[in-house]
Amino acid sequence: MWGGGLVGAFFVRFQGPARNSRGHFPGIFALANGLAREGKLSEEEYRFWRAGNDWYDANFTNPSDVDPTVYDHELHPGATAWFKTTAVDLVDRATGYLELLSAHGVACERVESSDPGEIIYEDDEQVVVVPRAAPPDGGV
Repeated sequence: MWGGGLVGAFFVRFQGPARNSRGHFPGIFALANGLAREGKLSEEEYRFWRAGNDWYDANFTNPSDVDPTVYDHELHPGATAWFKTTAVDLVDRATGYLELLSAHGVACERVESSDPGEIIYEDDEQVVVVPRAAPPDGGV
């Protein structure tokens, strides 16, 4: 169980701690898919990854299937998906992906928020948000 968490946090995201070439923090699935695409997984790891992705595909809505524009970079710059903390089964399953990433030295962190950004898509398990622009002074 993932348990714990911040008081009042309604959303959780697993992401790399460094921005990618587009300036975004890649999510847990993008990080794991990258390892698979680059051929870095052992046969056992590949089976786990494939079975995990298949399970998520069967048990959780892909926002792009509902709204093909949800991740459009021009319409929704920086759009990211966050699990709702009430989607316990989906969040708990992330543990295996975290272990896979760790085994390959790929950093991934858990981020929690009650307000991750402007919600542009929502279902029972997740939201997709566009991050709010930081104040020019960095909020200081």
